[in-house]
Amino acid sequence: MSIHIAANKGDIAEKVLLPGDPLRAKFIAENFLENVKQYTSIRNAFGFTGYYRGEPISIQSTGMGIPSFLIYSTELIETYNVKTLIRIGTVGSLQKNVKIRDLILVQGSSTDSSIINNIFGSGINFSLISNFKMLRQAARICEEHNFDYHVGNVLGEDRYYNEEIDHKKLASYEVLGTEMETPALYTVASKYHRQALSILTVSNSLLTGEETTSEDRRKTLTNMVKVALETAHSL
Repeated sequence: MSIHIAANKGDIAEKVLLPGDPLRAKFIAENFLENVKQYTSIRNAFGFTGYYRGEPISIQSTGMGIPSFLIYSTELIETYNVKTLIRIGTVGSLQKNVKIRDLILVQGSSTDSSIINNIFGSGINFSLISNFKMLRQAARICEEHNFDYHVGNVLGEDRYYNEEIDHKKLASYEVLGTEMETPALYTVASKYHRQALSILTVSNSLLTGEETTSEDRRKTLTNMVKVALETAHSL
């Protein structure tokens, strides 16, 4: 049992999907997994383990933002020896061709967070990248299902309300969108030599102001979760 996850060793699978929203974690567990057991509810950060196509898979909510994500991902690795971590969440588009309801497979993540400077000092701008095998598998699965997807760089922001960020400049450098957790995932995966990938659904556009409805989110969540589960199962 760790400080923030009330699970015994063996309760959590080696492969874990990581949504921010605890209710999203509950929805995924109830609708995509079999023989589900809830292993934690501390701080309402729900965690579940079940079976997908006969293989144990866990779903652990992480809350919002880099600090919260670092807590849960670190404890999953250090205490429960998780090997594969897949973030599933939403992202705001910065590009005209990245449409509402599309998926983004995050090849690399830029950030305005100080976590990289805190770890490496001011002389190193460490590159935050995904696991290539997972990225390749996820792209293949998207193509098999005819899901609209993009592969590239996103910005992991330290603050949601962040008027200082120049989104137009980032877009001109081909950054696909902006979210708040992937830098934490790729940092901790690099530190502990784990497999990691961030799979995101475009929920809104920072260019047009368009947003998804609750019905749209339900539909696109299904696509994202399918890709994440199939990717995890293929490894």
